Amino acid sequence: MAASVRAPGRVNLIGEHTDYSGGLVLPLAIDLGIALSFEPSERLELGSPLAAAVEKELAVLGRPAVGLRGSIDADLPPGAGLGSSGAFEVAVALALCDVAGFELEPLEIAVACRRAEERATGVPAGILDQAASLLGRAGHALLLDCGTLDHRWVSLPDEVAIVVLDSGERRALEHSGYGDRRRQLEAGEPRRVRHVETENERVGACVAALERGDVAALGPIFAASHASLRDDYEVSTPALDALVAAALSAGAFAARLTGGGFGGCVVALADLQQAEVVRQVGTKGWVVQASDGAIRRRTGSTPGRA
Repeated sequence: MAASVRAPGRVNLIGEHTDYSGGLVLPLAIDLGIALSFEPSERLELGSPLAAAVEKELAVLGRPAVGLRGSIDADLPPGAGLGSSGAFEVAVALALCDVAGFELEPLEIAVACRRAEERATGVPAGILDQAASLLGRAGHALLLDCGTLDHRWVSLPDEVAIVVLDSGERRALEHSGYGDRRRQLEAGEPRRVRHVETENERVGACVAALERGDVAALGPIFAASHASLRDDYEVSTPALDALVAAALSAGAFAARLTGGGFGGCVVALADLQQAEVVRQVGTKGWVVQASDGAIRRRTGSTPGRA
């Protein structure tokens, strides 16, 4: 293949179900992702409704009609709440832009990919996953205002390990209560609104704690977020609740569900020496690093940022 692109998944440290209401999120791109090796073709030869939807959204923005053929290699688990569909959309979008010689700014691509996901699945998701995959920065989390798209990076402490624990429960957002929660929020259901309002406050508190180096403050913030997701937004499950408790018992000092809920993963923070012990409490687990965003490569060339 003449070229490739690798798009990372993401872990959201905090700011859950706030993106589609224009709130604050704090994700980081991770060192698990989706790689697409590709070359130009007469038509798009990726048999995925998501890929076709991305092609249509880019056409709306003026991308010339150049197809591609390619192959996918991924170490990012699907359906685990780590942004796998967003990473796939980003990889496809960057490849389609590459073969057509078409340039867009990263946030323009993120917006197009978000629209593509809604077009393909009917799920009115926010922009968190795509933005994190495109704008990730090694060693940092991304503070993103999903209403204005203003953003900046927040340095992560070297002495803290980020552990992702897989509950083993799988869900697709289009088959979960995700759309119902958004409709309830937009209708002003008090518990749903309370979660979003307090979660936005927790994002600000988390950023402030990180920037003053107060990692001990993160435990109560994560605990309050998980409780709100469990009780006010009702997207946790018994398996996720048990996994949070197990992570804390194994030595993590902060833990909460990450992603849309209804299954998927927990994110836990631990001292470096405890990370491996914590990692082993889930069905599967990873100690992840905050990585750079999506990267395009041409055969024999130096990698370039998207």
